[in-house]
Amino acid sequence: MMEKKKIVVALGRKALGKTLPEQQQAVANTAVALADLVEEGHQLVITHSNGPQVGMIDAAIRDFSKANQEYTVAPLAICDAMSQGYIGYDLQNALRSELLSRGIVRPVCTIITQVQVDPYDDAFFEPTKAIGRPMSKEQADLELEKGNIVVETPEGFRKVVATPKPLDIVEIESINTLANAGHIVIACGGGGIPVMEQNHLLKGASAVIEKDIAAAKLAQMVDADLFMILTNVDKVCKNFETKEEEPIDVLTCKDAVKLSAENQFSEGTMLPKIQACVDFISSEKNKDKDKKAIITSLAKAKEALHGRTGTVITL
Repeated sequence: MMEKKKIVVALGRKALGKTLPEQQQAVANTAVALADLVEEGHQLVITHSNGPQVGMIDAAIRDFSKANQEYTVAPLAICDAMSQGYIGYDLQNALRSELLSRGIVRPVCTIITQVQVDPYDDAFFEPTKAIGRPMSKEQADLELEKGNIVVETPEGFRKVVATPKPLDIVEIESINTLANAGHIVIACGGGGIPVMEQNHLLKGASAVIEKDIAAAKLAQMVDADLFMILTNVDKVCKNFETKEEEPIDVLTCKDAVKLSAENQFSEGTMLPKIQACVDFISSEKNKDKDKKAIITSLAKAKEALHGRTGTVITL
């Protein structure tokens, strides 16, 4: 029988859908994959993406405030918090329901999570992350007047923010207390709410923390045995989507860095996942331990855990 593990599971966009109806169906399917792991006795801490959801919230509030001048737009940090709340609500209920249908009684909870960043992080001087839905030229001009950065894309104009590195997870003691008490905890959704400390007050930053990098930080800080990233491919591949495509079964951190330098992994999709796995395994806390990471698809999570598919990243 497999040794019981503490696993941090990072869910991608496919696990959540893009719209409210899509999300409700998606989390029902996701709950099945997660319940399979719980049923085998593993302890889960779950994190997730929030890209479409936070963009929808931001756009809705922006449009509402435009039509109702007495209402102001919400800072990005508030939109992040809202997205964590309603994604967590759907996900925890779907997982609880799936577990109960199998006769498993386990508390499932969501923690609205703040992640501390460095106000002097170089990322604030060179913002690169496009967020939210495409805007018209008129809307883009209004953003520029507010001091925001906007870029033109084939779909329209989009707001751009910084992607600082996560330094600390503010609610980590609560996460660990609940997880160690047997609760399934959903935390650091969308990379967490980026905050900076000013005179003991945490203030939201106009930024987005790369969700996979934040997930790796979460895995380090809960002392996970395994870090699992569930995406839309069964295995990481070299020469992806070419005639020379080659699935990778096992990848060392050294080889991962080498392939990254050779631009084998797409910057917006697979590269941050590879970087996150390397961060987790080679961190100061884990470098002398037998820690592993797995990248695979949501549908193959259980198979990957048993070594039948997925890409395993090791030291």
